[in-house]
Amino acid sequence: MQRPRRRCEGTAMGAIVLDLRPGGGIGPFNLGMPICEAFSQIEQQPNIYDVVHVKYFDEEPLKLDIVVSLPDHGFHLRFDPWSQRLRLIEVFDVKRLQMRYATSLIGGPSTLATFVAVYALFGPTFPGIYDKDRGIYTLFYPGLSFAFPIPSQYTDCCHDGEAELPLEFPDGTTPVACRVSVYDGSADSKVGVGLLMDKASVPPLPTGSLYMEEVHAKLGDELWFTVGGQHIPFAASPQDVWSELGRPCGIHQKQVDQMVIHSSSDPHPRTTLCGDYFYNYFTRGLDILFDGQTHKIKKFVLHTNYPGHPDFNSYIKCNFAIYGPESGEPIKEGESPKNCITPNTKWEQVKEILGDCGRAAIQTQGSASNPFGSTLVYGYPNIAFEVMKNGYIATVTLFQS
Repeated sequence: MQRPRRRCEGTAMGAIVLDLRPGGGIGPFNLGMPICEAFSQIEQQPNIYDVVHVKYFDEEPLKLDIVVSLPDHGFHLRFDPWSQRLRLIEVFDVKRLQMRYATSLIGGPSTLATFVAVYALFGPTFPGIYDKDRGIYTLFYPGLSFAFPIPSQYTDCCHDGEAELPLEFPDGTTPVACRVSVYDGSADSKVGVGLLMDKASVPPLPTGSLYMEEVHAKLGDELWFTVGGQHIPFAASPQDVWSELGRPCGIHQKQVDQMVIHSSSDPHPRTTLCGDYFYNYFTRGLDILFDGQTHKIKKFVLHTNYPGHPDFNSYIKCNFAIYGPESGEPIKEGESPKNCITPNTKWEQVKEILGDCGRAAIQTQGSASNPFGSTLVYGYPNIAFEVMKNGYIATVTLFQS
């Protein structure tokens, strides 16, 4: 199921002009960028990107791309569902988007992206690939491809490896591009062979990048950040956290304790204002709750940033690995212990690992303004899971029982 997530009405605009960077991106959108950065670019220019649709597979969000579509401008951004990084840009209506390469323009309503014009602008390349079932001829350059529809009477002009370039039909016409794709071409050394669009991968992260850093959680004990090497135990103070993780993205007071399922022995659970406060690390997918009296860590909240949750795009995905203290297995960078719980672990798998925990608490998160409905919260000693209707984990809360 693909579901529109956002639509802001506005006045229709004419074709915009965006710089085309083969293997790099289009305009402000760079291959490899996290989805939150793409949204940031969109939100900075609301008069241009005034209609935005987000599409994803609701039941299995890791199976298909997260697609951010900009229909008024004829292109969409395809994000890898696991890393939530941009892997492919597709211009599906070339007449709506004018692209600038070097000092030349191509596409849009005034500059047709014909085969001859593309060949003249980007230069010689290997013969393309002809899909006779779809009637599409695709011409490849490093990190860039153009798809051209071929009329049925001219299919004989397009046999793989035999077409003369630039492609012109016997009547003197030349096909016009119906789709332009931009992808990472660094691993595609044989461009003439082509690259299947459904297998275009995200470019590698820069060395030392903290994006999707694996964070190991030892129940009732600590968090360990595998790239930076920081250890954050429950006894840590705000000063400790500040020195280890840097300045938080935000700090706010905790108002209501909705996560009371793990403290059922408390006859007077707190439901009013309290002095506890959060450090928010949105770029790490992490919240840290401090006790307002002792100023020691009480909870860690880890966010998966799945579409279909009210917090989607508020946090970068936390790439956690959770295991119990009884496992006795040492943690090694890049490795996860057996029966490890990660962001792609579904609730049924969690129960297989930790056992049944009984009934869930319902978390509405303001159902009147939340189109996605409530979530379910299940508690175990030292850990609680917020589970979405599709069975995926939205957040994990770690505490000391």
